Amino acid sequence: MSGILDSVNLRTQMVGQNRLELLLFNLEDDQRYGINVFKVREVLQCPKLTEVPRRTTSIKGMAHIRGETIPVLDLSDAIGRESIAKEQIRECFLIVAEYNKRTLAFLVRKVDRIINTQWDQIMPPPAEIGVENYLTAVFEYSNELVEILDVEQILADLYPMPTEVSEDVADQSVRDQARSFHILICDDSSVARNQMTRSLQDLGCKVTATKNGREAWHLLSDMAERGVDVTQHFLMLISDIEMPEMDGYTLANMVREDDRMSSMHIVLHSSLSGGFNVSMVKKVGADGFLAKFNPDDLATAVVNRIKQVNARKAQ
Repeated sequence: MSGILDSVNLRTQMVGQNRLELLLFNLEDDQRYGINVFKVREVLQCPKLTEVPRRTTSIKGMAHIRGETIPVLDLSDAIGRESIAKEQIRECFLIVAEYNKRTLAFLVRKVDRIINTQWDQIMPPPAEIGVENYLTAVFEYSNELVEILDVEQILADLYPMPTEVSEDVADQSVRDQARSFHILICDDSSVARNQMTRSLQDLGCKVTATKNGREAWHLLSDMAERGVDVTQHFLMLISDIEMPEMDGYTLANMVREDDRMSSMHIVLHSSLSGGFNVSMVKKVGADGFLAKFNPDDLATAVVNRIKQVNARKAQ
């Protein structure tokens, strides 16, 4: 498992094809969970952990891995399931991953396998289960339902993030200008949508939020069918990359291939980390990439776009 990312270059070839690879794992029972392989740095047997005074119950300690000290999060405990007993930790595995500019390790009972699938096979969780859960998507594999956890929601509960935009990024004059602009955002995580919406509204912008690439595409194409110039209606599209039904890469490709909206300014906004982001953005024709989540970084991208638009109008 330590060589799980040896073929990253090969995997980048899936960009724009609505495909992904998932690492399957188990927590306290036989239920399978999945995580996008792009977010995984390595998988290893859990080493001896250094305990952390006054830690939250979900943080089991710190692991020293390849010169780094990495916090270890018990995923079972974090989602309200049975915590892994201290004497069982060394029998478990760590999934070392990068989320929202953080490197951390998820403690899991068992690592299963890597599977190839497509985003249109990944479905949002049924509405009947309500919103008070940590699921962001589900899909069927080998006649079983695999659950994809909303890690952003888990981390937001553990490490609450501010959403206010600082005055250094946007003073009152900038905020006054921002009121004239409307932004389309697209993210399957409710916590990510709420974070972005609050930050952009704090900046002064109007916001329309969609839950996945397919929903955003239907909105844009329906508006275009009604004769609306969506490139004038929306200042920009800020889209997550990983989403059920249609991912952000495919959405960006479809927008670029449609003459009615091909000039739309697109920024991909994701917790995916790594140097491959630059090549991915170029491949699908997006205008930029933002790592989640920093309100000032988000606001800076919007302010720069506003300045660009205003400069063109002044010419």
